[in-house]
Amino acid sequence: MTDAPSSPPIRERIFLVVVDETEEMRIALRYAALRAFHTGGKVALLAVIEPPGVQLSKGVEERIEEERREEAERLISTLTAEVKGTCGAMPIVYIREGRRRDELLALIDEEPSISVLVLAAGTGQEGPGPLVTALIGHSGRLRVPITIVPGGLSDEQIAALA
Repeated sequence: MTDAPSSPPIRERIFLVVVDETEEMRIALRYAALRAFHTGGKVALLAVIEPPGVQLSKGVEERIEEERREEAERLISTLTAEVKGTCGAMPIVYIREGRRRDELLALIDEEPSISVLVLAAGTGQEGPGPLVTALIGHSGRLRVPITIVPGGLSDEQIAALA
């Protein structure tokens, strides 16, 4: 008599949100936190400190990077409290330096625990947003699904979907 094949262990789902100061990010974050709460998963936050767009002196560049890191840490602190309040667990936090799209793709490649990338589409005339637009073209390279939440949803609509 042979043993029945064992089912694979259930892996905690980790919903990754790329953080910035946009309203769309708040929608993606709320959706991810509610999905994590409903599925027993966790939220991961990625803040990317991008290099200045112009060539500056070393001292000025270092000061700008320091200020951007402080801003990212303040934002992460605020968002961490929001996530904990919504889903009851502290999020996983990643802070990286570089180009947002490149750092996001690298993190997904490096962290097998990440299960889903959650983004929200922009609502303006310029389209869904630069990150959504950039990733759609590279979605075949990703090993995780992308959930794109409409950027104009209310809290009630997000709760109903999550």
